[in-house]
Amino acid sequence: MRKIRTTFDQLIFDAGEVLINKLLRTKSTVIWYSYYWRRMYRQLLTQGISEFTSTIGRQYLINQFGDFDYASLSKHDKDVVKIINVLCEFYDTGTLVSYRERIFLDGPIGELVKQFVAHLMSLRLKRSTINEREHYLSRFLIFLKKKGLMSMDQVDKFIILGYIKTLDVRKPSVAHMTLRAIRTFLKYLFEQEILKTDTSLSVPKDNYKKQAKLPSVFKIDEIQQMIGTIDRSNGCGKRNYAIVLLAARLGLRASDIAGMRFENLHWDQSIIVLNQYKTGRELQLPLLAEVGEAIIDYLKYGRPVSEEPYVFLLARSPFGRIHSCGITNLVNGAFIASGVNIGHRHYGPHALRHSLASLLLEQSTVLPVITEVLGHGSSDST
Repeated sequence: MRKIRTTFDQLIFDAGEVLINKLLRTKSTVIWYSYYWRRMYRQLLTQGISEFTSTIGRQYLINQFGDFDYASLSKHDKDVVKIINVLCEFYDTGTLVSYRERIFLDGPIGELVKQFVAHLMSLRLKRSTINEREHYLSRFLIFLKKKGLMSMDQVDKFIILGYIKTLDVRKPSVAHMTLRAIRTFLKYLFEQEILKTDTSLSVPKDNYKKQAKLPSVFKIDEIQQMIGTIDRSNGCGKRNYAIVLLAARLGLRASDIAGMRFENLHWDQSIIVLNQYKTGRELQLPLLAEVGEAIIDYLKYGRPVSEEPYVFLLARSPFGRIHSCGITNLVNGAFIASGVNIGHRHYGPHALRHSLASLLLEQSTVLPVITEVLGHGSSDST
């Protein structure tokens, strides 16, 4: 039974219901969002603010991050901004709009952008990278519409430079990503012979340099604490436990766990053999006893009856395959529920992958072996 003590409790409960029922987010995602909503509310209470409004929520973000450039924030801080803005949007409108509902790609140029996005998906780029290109190209499309331009043949270097002048000079990262999106789009149109001239050469280069960041890692006891708090008394928990072990013990990417088929599990040889989604390279890893037992427990007592060839399925009907974003959400939720002090660290499957690499380094494992375990193409990546 839900506990509704304040209007804020009611607000976040209702927002969570919309996230689950309309946007099809998982319960672990809502737990994750609620964690940050409640943390914000506790801080507001210390300031004597007991009634939440969208204005207060946005002021909270300004107090936290100043007059921030979203693109320059860390992954953790971006998540905080996104989560608080979701609550502000729900407060203002009583509903939530999905990412795709915000993007309008109509007209002849819009159709070309859609083709470009499909091309990027075929290259297996990260969903966040594809969303970024689509977002900045949609802004460019709005500019072209205002100019009355309905064909990319009409777009020359002067139009491009004119658009660049409209960008906020105080946000160099936004300008950089905009230039990159337009450049790659124009290059694609030229390579597809849609444009006769390679106008991507007209897009100026910038000197923006993104600062390198150390990967987030967790200590062994922190990972054990997180794993130990996963409730394995139900099918969903058995699935989550097996998935987390695959990420923590073997360093598998979320995409490869999501794409794992029964044919990849070689029980007679105690190995896992699969082609990595990101690189296409074959990867062979030992099927550790702990991992194997967790998978068997899920298959026997937790996995819904299904003809799906994939090992891990959604926990609710229609019980299709789980996707990498779902795996990221459940790992995030497991970390939050465990009480581990996350701080400003990332806490998804990739953090578990980095933590495994860090542990192997501490154990004086030679670099080529770590490269092989992580499935990297070269030791430079490792």
